[in-house]
Amino acid sequence: MGTDDTLSILVVDDNPLNVKLLETTLIKEGYSIHKAFNGPDARKIAEEKKPDLILLDIQMPGESGFDVIKILKGNGSTASIPVIFLTGVSEIDAKLEGFELGAVDYITKPFHPLEVSARARLHLKLSIATNSLIRSQADKLKQISEAQSAMLTTPDKHPAAKFAVNYLSLHEAGGDFYEVLPISDEIFGYFVADFSGHDISTSYLTSSVKGLLKQNCSPIYQPLESIKMINDVLVEILPAGKYLTAAYARLNRKTKQMKIISAGHPPVCYVPVEGEPRILDMDGDVIGIFKNVLFGQQTMQVNSGDRFYMYTDGLIESSDKKIVWSEGAGRMLAACIEARDVPLVEAPVHITQNLHPDTSALEDDIVILAIEV
Repeated sequence: MGTDDTLSILVVDDNPLNVKLLETTLIKEGYSIHKAFNGPDARKIAEEKKPDLILLDIQMPGESGFDVIKILKGNGSTASIPVIFLTGVSEIDAKLEGFELGAVDYITKPFHPLEVSARARLHLKLSIATNSLIRSQADKLKQISEAQSAMLTTPDKHPAAKFAVNYLSLHEAGGDFYEVLPISDEIFGYFVADFSGHDISTSYLTSSVKGLLKQNCSPIYQPLESIKMINDVLVEILPAGKYLTAAYARLNRKTKQMKIISAGHPPVCYVPVEGEPRILDMDGDVIGIFKNVLFGQQTMQVNSGDRFYMYTDGLIESSDKKIVWSEGAGRMLAACIEARDVPLVEAPVHITQNLHPDTSALEDDIVILAIEV
């Protein structure tokens, strides 16, 4: 927007008379006008002033209008500004090329003031409506993301569970989530999962799974029974093609017994105080597709100070670098070993930074949950 929220238009033409004609016409309509007589100046003004509309001549010396729009549409700060081409060219090929490059319309020279005003008004209306819709959708997704984050259990809620977590969601409706449940004073359940897809429905499904965990993870059920009952319910309610991978650990802090269930999820990393750190790799079906499923399970005696790390595949996999579980899990274990002496509360972030020094380059959501016996 221009000064005092006045709509602004950038007029770009190497002919000063054309610029003056357009400026005079549009000022009468109440618009704030920026002027440029060549491509480089036009791009600079567009980036600095963020006009609401650009009228761009095609045939200019040096950078043509086609050259300018290519750069504008490739720049995140100017890509959404609508561009109307000014042209004396009537060939259909030139017009088609302009549309393919992102132009929204053409005005043919010589200009008629009423046509210029009408086309500018039309595309400003469309731009305002589109931007309003985008903002509305973004606000709704932000609310969903905030609600989803608010549902996540934090270590201060269950200090006796002795866990720490790092949760990074790249999408407004993240598909990765976790839960920590007090099953009794001495028994805690730890759940990490990853839904297929990252759409709005995922956030609602996440709350459903959390409800199922609270209903079915109790002292009367073994961990395997709990996950099987959750699977049976999700088979009935999940949309076609929707499923989740998960790891569920139940730790009895009194008996020092840990039971782990794997449902097609990346393997848990175990770093004991004494003994060899290792990957707890177990086969298992995913949750939510079939009723007759087999989940991996393992029961082990543990000691005070032992650590377990549960995480989602975004931490160890990379399609860009062609890194899959087999290689990624080994790197994860090495990072967990390196963090052996790092305080528990800092360990998840420390490991994430070890594996991903630049978190802005992440390809997927991340959850890493650290548990200390």
